[in-house]
Order: sequence, then C-alpha cells, then structure tokens
Amino acid sequence: MFEKILNYLEKFQILILGAILALGVICATHIVAGALPTDGITVTGSASKVVQSDTATLEISIISRNWTRKLCLSDIKNQMPTVIAYLKNNGIDEKDIDIKTTHGYFTYRYLPNGVSSNEVDHYNLYQPITVKSNDVQKIKKISNDVTNLINKGIDLDVSAPEYYYSKLSDLKVELLRDATMDAKQRASAMLKSTNNRTGKIQSVRMGVFQITSANSTDVSDGGIYDTSSIEKKVTAVANVVFKIK
Repeated sequence: MFEKILNYLEKFQILILGAILALGVICATHIVAGALPTDGITVTGSASKVVQSDTATLEISIISRNWTRKLCLSDIKNQMPTVIAYLKNNGIDEKDIDIKTTHGYFTYRYLPNGVSSNEVDHYNLYQPITVKSNDVQKIKKISNDVTNLINKGIDLDVSAPEYYYSKLSDLKVELLRDATMDAKQRASAMLKSTNNRTGKIQSVRMGVFQITSANSTDVSDGGIYDTSSIEKKVTAVANVVFKIK
C-alpha cells in the first residue's frame, strides 16, 4: 500500500513539473513575440545604370637588363625619345605623360647545381611611364599598338589600361534615391494583399556599390570596382525600414 502511494506521488510531481515547464515556454514565447516589431517592414531595393568611362590611364615600362645599373640607365635614356615620340604621334599631350622614378633589382648567377650564388649576373631596371587621357578609345588603341615598338629595339612591359567614370559621386546619389524608391514599390506590393500601406521611412542603410562590366552579374560583400571595362554597370542597394499604416 505504501509503495502505491509513493508511485502516485511521483506521477503527480511529474505532472506538476510538466505543467510548470509548459507554462514557462508559453510565457517566454509570448514575451519574445511581444518584443518583435509588428509595425515596420524591412525591404531591400536596388537600382543600376550603365555608363561609359570618360577617363583612362595606361602604364608602360621601358626595361633594361645589363651588367650594372649605370648601363641600364644609359639604355633607358637612349630608348626614351622613341617611346615619347610614339605617344605624341598618337595624340597624347606632353602634359599627360608622367615619367615615374625608375626601380629595379639584381639577378644573381646560379651555380651548376641550381643553387643561387652571391655573384651578380645582371641588373634589371624598369622605367615606368604613365599616360592618361579623356579619350578612352585612344588609350585602348595605344595599349594594343605600343608593342610594335619592340620591332624598333625597345624592350617594353605594357600593363592593362584602366578606365574610370569621373561623375561617379553624383551617380551614386542618384542611384541611392532610385534604390530607395524601388524599396518602397516592393514594400507596397508586399503589403497590398494585407490591406496595409507603407508609411514613413524609419531607417535606411546603404549597401556597397557594385561597379562591374556592363553584362556582369558578379557581386561582392565588399563591393566591386572594375577598371578593365569601358562600359560599366553601377549598382546601388538600399535596405529600408518602412512604418506600416
């Protein structure tokens, strides 16, 4: 008889404990649900525009490999007039030709066993020349044709041209406005089925800009700034919270 009473008490305690836990879960759920905002809607809007680059730069380096730095400098001095004349003949103003500081390094002689020695084999010197123009097609043409100077005995290294859009700051403002309007249109469409309307903006957070080639679909969390394409697509994103009316 005593054991039956104990079993009954244990079952009763379990039922009471279960009821307490269930009540706790219900209360916690109610508190969390009450803390969630029910009067606002967060929407992401976007806007993009394709633009043509209006500025371009190109870096050309005259290269010399010789026994000493002095001989390298002499080689570059002799080749420089030919390169500058080529640029001017292709429509580049002298003021748009920037001759940079030379830089270089030693190459050490290798031993027969393939190990590098401490003996200098030759010196490598680079003379960078940066060219800029508002005529992006001109820079593109030069970048493709300048290697013809190699046939004249000029040793060159030509970097890929870089293209920029100078009115980017103004365009960003315009696209952010359009992205916010797009967010409002999306929010209105979402609320229409619930017979609600968008109210005032509660907050706006600007996303990163994606500046890509015109047909690219690439995106990056840190943003993209493509300089390899003349035609670019600039995309802006805005995360907007609207009050629900």
